[in-house]
Amino acid sequence: MRFSEAWLREHVNPPVDTARLVEQLTMAGLEVDAVEPAAPPFSGVVVAEVVAVEPHPNADRLRVCRVSVGRGESLQIVCGAPNVHPGMRAPLATIGAVLPGGFKIRKSKLRGVESFGMLCSAKELGLAEAAEGLWELPADAPVGEDLRVWLQLDDQVIEVDLTPNRADCLSVEGVAREVAVLNRIDWRLRAVEPVPACHRDVLPVEVAAEARAACPRYLGRLIKGIDPQAPTPMWMQERLRRSGLRSLGAVVDITNYVLLELGQPLHAFDAAGIEDGIRVRQAKAGEKLALLNDQEITLTGDELVIADARRPLALAGIMGGRDSAVNDGSADIFLECAFFAPEAIMGKARRHGLHTDSSHRFERGVDPQLQPRAIEYATRLIVEIAGGEPGPVVEVLAAEHLPQRSPIRLRRRRISRLLGMDFEAAEVEEILRRLGMEIAPAAEDEWQVTAPSFRFDIHIEADLIEELARIAGYQNLPVRAPRLPMTLQPVPEGRLPLARVRALLGDRDYRETITYSFVDRALQEMLAPDLTPVVLANPLSADMAVMRTTLWTGLLQALRHNLNRQQSRVRLFEAGLRFHREGEDIRQEKMLAVIACGPVWPEQWGVKARPLDFYDLKGDVEALLSATGRWDFTFEARRHPALHPGQSAALVETATGRVVGWLGMLHPQIAEMLGIETNVFLFEMAQAVLEDRKVPVFRPLSRFPSVRRDLAIVVEEEVPAGAVVAAVREAAGEWLVDVILFDVYHGAGLEAGEKSLALGLVLQHPERTLTDEEVDRTVTRVIETLRQRFAAKLRS
Repeated sequence: MRFSEAWLREHVNPPVDTARLVEQLTMAGLEVDAVEPAAPPFSGVVVAEVVAVEPHPNADRLRVCRVSVGRGESLQIVCGAPNVHPGMRAPLATIGAVLPGGFKIRKSKLRGVESFGMLCSAKELGLAEAAEGLWELPADAPVGEDLRVWLQLDDQVIEVDLTPNRADCLSVEGVAREVAVLNRIDWRLRAVEPVPACHRDVLPVEVAAEARAACPRYLGRLIKGIDPQAPTPMWMQERLRRSGLRSLGAVVDITNYVLLELGQPLHAFDAAGIEDGIRVRQAKAGEKLALLNDQEITLTGDELVIADARRPLALAGIMGGRDSAVNDGSADIFLECAFFAPEAIMGKARRHGLHTDSSHRFERGVDPQLQPRAIEYATRLIVEIAGGEPGPVVEVLAAEHLPQRSPIRLRRRRISRLLGMDFEAAEVEEILRRLGMEIAPAAEDEWQVTAPSFRFDIHIEADLIEELARIAGYQNLPVRAPRLPMTLQPVPEGRLPLARVRALLGDRDYRETITYSFVDRALQEMLAPDLTPVVLANPLSADMAVMRTTLWTGLLQALRHNLNRQQSRVRLFEAGLRFHREGEDIRQEKMLAVIACGPVWPEQWGVKARPLDFYDLKGDVEALLSATGRWDFTFEARRHPALHPGQSAALVETATGRVVGWLGMLHPQIAEMLGIETNVFLFEMAQAVLEDRKVPVFRPLSRFPSVRRDLAIVVEEEVPAGAVVAAVREAAGEWLVDVILFDVYHGAGLEAGEKSLALGLVLQHPERTLTDEEVDRTVTRVIETLRQRFAAKLRS
């Protein structure tokens, strides 16, 4: 928010300079982004009146003007502005004046005619970005007065960056309240006397039953016979300019001025464009509305609109409609002032690509008690500037839907505990009362505090304590080292910490990433179509409309980002939450996912380059599982909609048969849609699987020799090697130390559809040396088991 310091000091004028004022605001949580002069430096510019205008004898586009500065003889000025005319009052840079940029005015001769100064445009004085002629000042501008003094241009414009919870400071009056509290100055709201009605005519106002919660308070007033072309006073134009708004006509300027000063948005309708009164209602799906910015929108049905009997006139709390806008021919206007619930306005402007000063305030919360005062203030300004006869104020009130403030218990000992310093009871009460709160003693060193209607952000005791710290000054709070207990927290051996998983993946050349939980719905449906996503009611953008049901969505975007920046070898992992619906409930689950593509090793001379394949990723997954000390998992070839049908597997918990993870190569169609031209491999599993670690148990090493027997068996091509190894472990018994699959053969000597698996069986007894007969019996049992289960035969 931008505002003039001089305007602020009209409300409250503390005995501090600009630098100290800015520091106070920033330290109180109203961070000042910038302080700029209200006008660039210039001097010697006065208000002048053009007495006469004659053609230049030697130039068609120049005029010779006689200009009065209120003293002495009139001056001769040569001017080329097209709008110069007798009786006009405009800025005059006199001889010796210095304009922005260091340009000094001297006596000059233009095409043979002397000129004793320069009539100026607002652009030449640095007060506007563009100008089509001289700056025409009001007819009552004091001739001869220094322009800087008359317009109070030796002023500062302060820009405050407010957090969303401080909507009460989105006005000059709100900031003044803060400044008064910070400087312990007595301050009251500016009194606004009601404007008496000059006639009894009204426009009927109705708030539909379904809209009363969204609009619990609506006020309107018919003002007849205004001058639609009345000029906006220069003092008001200047305050609007310094706040970043340009003048658009008296009525609109007044509503903007009240918005800036009080924080209450208002809107004026051309009464001639309203049929049979005003009706506040929900929009109908498909209705069209042409807005003031010439944008036509199609309403979806959940917006709140201000309508008449025939059509919507305005998007409530956001922007008025073009067809009912006040224009140069509007003699009668209907002035609207309402309270809209923040949740009814929130997100509606963004949906239609809008962001207005009105929606900015209503989304954060406007004081629900401010409307009667604001409409009276705006009415008084309209009557004083544009004339007209106001009628009575029509109010529709649903008090039960207005925000209610409940008392909050505040304990003095709690203040000391949270802030580390003691406050006197009198100081606590003074600060809270200056902030507009109602205080009632509850018990010894306790209070019941009721927040004012304009403080939407105060709900609990900690909020009140924060206010005390803010006003006392964060810099004045004691600085102490935190007292931490030195007790060691238990670290159960049966639990694998996530830090160990991160370190293991880092050792295997993966880099951790953190991606958004909000993702593109279309991409997610391709990756996880079987899970119902959580749809956001107010998404930041169309490609962040749902919450992720798989971490692959964000990892794929991160990988594509890297590939587009010439990073051909990418290894990423993420540990985070996924979200999906189960009936009416939302379930969130901790997941771990990795993604990889490119060569197995970075480019080097010692190892031949080879692209990553399915088994490289499977090796990384097995390394993760080995950290748990558990071997009760199997990899089963299964199909997944996001993975290549021939290169995908499910990680299955052997005891339960439950799928706990998936790995494989990205489906070619998805890769093509994303513009990825290399093979991408992915893996995802539940973190809970990794957290359960098997506690190591010591087993003495055998002092006796081991025996190795190698077998080459022939099985059908589709028989998984893992199933064969599992059968060997089961059949070999307790003497089996290890099974090694050291070769897979296809080719001569085998029939079509067959493969040969070479297995090394390592046998060892813990207490004695195995005999040849014992080893032979074990190998025979293994061969027989493989023959029965897989029709395996020994390779000759």
